[in-house]
Amino acid sequence: MLAGVVQSACAQKAIKHPISNEEWSKDYQPFRIAGNLYYVGTYDLAAYLITTSKGHILINTGLDDSESLIRKHVTSLGFKFNDIKILLATHAHFDHVGAMAAIKKQTGAMMMINEKDAAVLADGGDSDYILGGKGATFVPVKADRLLHDRDTITLGDMNVVMLHHPGHTPGASSFLFDVKDGQKIYRVLIANMPSILDETKLTGMPHYPEVGKDYAYTLKAMKALQFDLWLSSHASQFELHKKHKPGSAYRPEIFSDRTGYDKSLEEWDKVYSERSGGK
Repeated sequence: MLAGVVQSACAQKAIKHPISNEEWSKDYQPFRIAGNLYYVGTYDLAAYLITTSKGHILINTGLDDSESLIRKHVTSLGFKFNDIKILLATHAHFDHVGAMAAIKKQTGAMMMINEKDAAVLADGGDSDYILGGKGATFVPVKADRLLHDRDTITLGDMNVVMLHHPGHTPGASSFLFDVKDGQKIYRVLIANMPSILDETKLTGMPHYPEVGKDYAYTLKAMKALQFDLWLSSHASQFELHKKHKPGSAYRPEIFSDRTGYDKSLEEWDKVYSERSGGK
């Protein structure tokens, strides 16, 4: 895919994206996933809104041009954009944190991220072990709170547990939490699937020597997780468009799909084994 260049109002300069994909900016109708959890992202770049009586949590933002789209989605669902109090990210790549700076500025929300992705978030991706080295790929954001494995993010009656799943980035993370739907409670996993970029050398990268070891840990840890519903950073990773169509009826159970989750992990485990020599 060819490099893309977009203009960022916050940075007042061109931000160069290493890759571009039209489905990353394409609009997609927001919808209620389960209980107080909503999809507010683009066609492929997932963003999630968790609502509470004390304000809301936004997980991921997509590209830097997605801020107005997410704002439109949040308000169309009947919520106030400025009630977003906490910003989270599955990992600090431009296609998931591109609009964080703009949304943080507008809402005053606290930015929280795994400690091992904080430096990359703060320099706009320039120190990323694969995509960095050529300047910022998104507007830099300084974290207000550094998260560690198994930390809990609390807002209102919501308790979101961050699970450190390194490899894709050193601070890549998944989120595990309960949502209530009447008398029913769903255990939800927003998974940072351990995809391996073509450029990644599992024997070690100059700025990430333990990458292979981290992927091995993550693949094992993710296989052991228990949940009722699962989602991910990209809609394509959990086959959103096969499970849900715009305007579809509310059906949380379509996102249970343990078989799809296990199959995806098995596929990445196979890639890992092939590229690491079975180590």
